[in-house]
Amino acid sequence: MKIVKVNENKKQFLDLLLLGDEQESMIDRYLPDGDLFALHDDDDLKSVCVVVPVDSETCELKNIATYEKEQRKGYGRALINYICDYYKKDYKTMLVGTGEVPWILSFYESCGFKRSHRIKNFFTDNYDHLIFDGDIQLVDMIYLKKEL
Repeated sequence: MKIVKVNENKKQFLDLLLLGDEQESMIDRYLPDGDLFALHDDDDLKSVCVVVPVDSETCELKNIATYEKEQRKGYGRALINYICDYYKKDYKTMLVGTGEVPWILSFYESCGFKRSHRIKNFFTDNYDHLIFDGDIQLVDMIYLKKEL
């Protein structure tokens, strides 16, 4: 397994980024200033994530996505472990925001994140269409944080 920071042509990963955030205009808000990391295994791309600074003490994981056929194989967890280690010298806290989907919240909690706060109606106010994960409509953004 190899994880690399990508500094150029980040939009080449758009197909995978759209699995984590399904509206391109939202991705365009954070991708230019974000750090993109790509995880490869056996020379094949498996997962990507984007991290952006929030302030001098906090960064935010804005997008993490693993190809569906590669999910539940530890790639997302490996990326989170890597970026937490990568950013701990520069930041005290990492945030991540997600929809209120039990298995996603459970995943982040198993990676050491704790629930922090919510932004009401984030998905209904900021996206141009309704967002669903399976049969769950995303409405509020649930933020979790992890001390680095």
